Amino acid sequence: DEWLGAAPARLRAEVETVATSLVHAAGERTEIERKYLLGELPAVAAAAPSLLVEQGWLPGERLQERLRRVVDEGGERYFRTVKVGRGLSRIELEEETSAELFAQLWPLTAGKRVSKRRHRVSDGELTWEIDAFLDRELFLAEVELPRADHPVEPPAWLAPAIVREVTDEATFVNVNLAR
Repeated sequence: DEWLGAAPARLRAEVETVATSLVHAAGERTEIERKYLLGELPAVAAAAPSLLVEQGWLPGERLQERLRRVVDEGGERYFRTVKVGRGLSRIELEEETSAELFAQLWPLTAGKRVSKRRHRVSDGELTWEIDAFLDRELFLAEVELPRADHPVEPPAWLAPAIVREVTDEATFVNVNLAR
């Protein structure tokens, strides 16, 4: 990012065009989400369907690969994910993996993990995901958007619990919350 910021506008545009083409060719997606710090778990979220999410990050400086185990009433699923970018809009490369591969890689994530209970609440065309962290008193709400300029109006059941928006605060990115 640093060297690209100093490049002429024409070169930056060309690099961005190539990067976008690669992403589309690979079939990956852009994740666009806003995130909010909550003072409590809203009652509507607590009553909603939930799943257990355990995430851990493999050692790496520039490349941060996440392993994820998701447990719900349907059983367990395992994923490997790499996200590129920061803030509101990021590229997300994710694939489901086997329990065996997850079990082999999981020990490498020691000291860089989070566990949370995720509650999903649909509100109109959007679904709010409310995370209650299991190892600390922390509640975060996330909402994925169809486009970056999509207006977000927190629903009445959520608004009173919102402390502030933290979309652009690195402190609240899961990899930085990991212990």
